[in-house]
Amino acid sequence: MIFAQLFYEFFKIGLFAIGGGMAAVPFLQEMAVKTEWFTQAQLADMIAISESTPGPIGINMATYVGYLVGSFPGGIIASIGLVVPSLIIVLTVARLLSKFKESTLVESAFYGLRPASVGLISAAALSVVRISLLRTELWKQTKMLTDLFSIKAIILAVVLFFLLRKTKAHPIIFIAASAAIGIIFKF
Repeated sequence: MIFAQLFYEFFKIGLFAIGGGMAAVPFLQEMAVKTEWFTQAQLADMIAISESTPGPIGINMATYVGYLVGSFPGGIIASIGLVVPSLIIVLTVARLLSKFKESTLVESAFYGLRPASVGLISAAALSVVRISLLRTELWKQTKMLTDLFSIKAIILAVVLFFLLRKTKAHPIIFIAASAAIGIIFKF
């Protein structure tokens, strides 16, 4: 039963998360609340790991959640569930696009999908910022403004932002340095 639910949940994400792996984050947040398979903190870790490992982000996250819930078979089933809608859509669109490639209706539909993708990715980015830089649970308990912000994380984010803009170092250097800083300073 858990495998069918894993497939179904990731099938829905694969069907509606238009715009790549980061567009899936709002759906994963909803899944975390609905199924309690993972926490928001685990989601933040999942995003960080998926961003820093090779392969598509969405597949990495599906495999991770599937493995958490159903071990090795769960990882495979969740990954397949995520990919199947795209496969069906691409095959269908490729078949139909050759017939309707001059259609203004098709062109308008693709044009309309762009803002939806931007919105989903922006929502994901804001969620990552909230999870990474804010400590809302601590703030809810203490109601002290100083407890709302993770000062160490904000400083690291600002420093990395400016370093990324000023240097031409490979992103893996920043990922490795951030991991080391997180371990050393106990983020």
